[in-house]
Amino acid sequence: MNEVEKRVNEIVELDLMKLDIFDPNKDNWAAGWIFQVLNRHRRDKLEQFLGSKLNKFFNAPSSRSIDYSELEKYLLEEKYEDADRFTSASLRKLAGKSAESRGYVYFSEVENIPEEDLSSMDKLWIIFSQGKFGFSIQSRILKSVGGRYELMWPKIGWKIEGVWTRYPNSFNWSLEAPDGHMPLVNQLRGIRLMDSLLKHPGVRSRT
Repeated sequence: MNEVEKRVNEIVELDLMKLDIFDPNKDNWAAGWIFQVLNRHRRDKLEQFLGSKLNKFFNAPSSRSIDYSELEKYLLEEKYEDADRFTSASLRKLAGKSAESRGYVYFSEVENIPEEDLSSMDKLWIIFSQGKFGFSIQSRILKSVGGRYELMWPKIGWKIEGVWTRYPNSFNWSLEAPDGHMPLVNQLRGIRLMDSLLKHPGVRSRT
């Protein structure tokens, strides 16, 4: 148990909403981390702090009327596999009816995804992962290895010793996963979908 969790009873005595880190317009992961600690140990106090804002404290707007409070709920509760499924379903919905009916997104459809929505999802992933997960994190990792995907896959845990990590059971759905491990993007049809997502304005503006 880390020091913050050991001192959870001291945290609940603070007037958290007066702290600068609790700005719903920013993506300060310290706020998400404290919310997760309270959710684990003092759910009653978290509900007291947030009230009607529970699961929708952080501003995550959508150009297509998608309610991202469900994603915030999954991430707050550290249900990362559920959060990943929600993210994938949202990407299909945002990409268009063809992507939804097909069950996956073509790289050429990524341009249909609004910048606002991709930014909102990325923001929530960062807030509730101590800054470890999110499309913009993956983009930074790719940049750190000179744009070489074959070097990025093992760093984010998608490929181990030349073998693709098998979905879903071999992925690490926890904060113990490597940086950039989530959200997942299907690589069965090559890197073009991933590349299009990481080059999308909604991601590039956040890296």
